[in-house]
Amino acid sequence: MLAHAGIDPVATLRRLGSVDACCRVERSGASASLNLLWAPEGALAGQDRRQLARRHRASLLLALEDRERRP
Repeated sequence: MLAHAGIDPVATLRRLGSVDACCRVERSGASASLNLLWAPEGALAGQDRRQLARRHRASLLLALEDRERRP
């Protein structure tokens, strides 16, 4: 899904961050779950995605909502 949205290699994911990457995937027409937000964020932070989702759920969801409002 990431590669289909033009996010390849990992350096691109690091540059964009998980929120922008998730938005790009959604805009590419793919149906993405929130795991596409948690998993890359966890990988970039070196944390388990489930723990990261529990700790930072609200801030990541707010950032995603804010990003989706922008063109």
